Amino acid sequence: MRVTRRCLPSLAALTLALADAGCQGRGDAAIPKSQQARLEQRVGPVLVTIDYRRPVARGRRLFGGIVPYGKEWDPGADAATTIKFSGEVLLEDQPVPRGTYSIWAIPGAELWTIILSRAARVFHEPYPVGKDALRVSVRPGKGPHMETLGFYFPMVDADSALLYLQWGETVIPLHLRAQPRDAR
Repeated sequence: MRVTRRCLPSLAALTLALADAGCQGRGDAAIPKSQQARLEQRVGPVLVTIDYRRPVARGRRLFGGIVPYGKEWDPGADAATTIKFSGEVLLEDQPVPRGTYSIWAIPGAELWTIILSRAARVFHEPYPVGKDALRVSVRPGKGPHMETLGFYFPMVDADSALLYLQWGETVIPLHLRAQPRDAR
């Protein structure tokens, strides 16, 4: 095939356009729908680390809809959400030893059960039966719509913190307190 000088600019432009289109396609396909997130917060001497994926509501009915009431659910996507405590804490006034746990919930219209499981490195389903480290009951609250599931600390002081799990308009408050050194 013979290429003339006047065809070279057109050929170069076509090559660049095709290369750009190919790169864009690969880039978009590599971005997961539920983005990875990490939250770290010091509560007194204890470092709290939460690793999770953030599913998006996308107009769906969340609790009592795609997340059924009364059934164990991992608040995240793909791998189970984990929480790591570098020291002993109280979660809703219940002692939790230092370690890494997966977080599970049993949503309800009036009351939620939050579960910390010793099975930390698991997929987000099925729920790891028989591995519970702790179960606590909390009342859900209501907040402004949060499209993407998130964990955050709206309040932290010298030795305690309030951790929120929020998705849609549902807010789950969890009270954390670092164990005093003399209590260990």
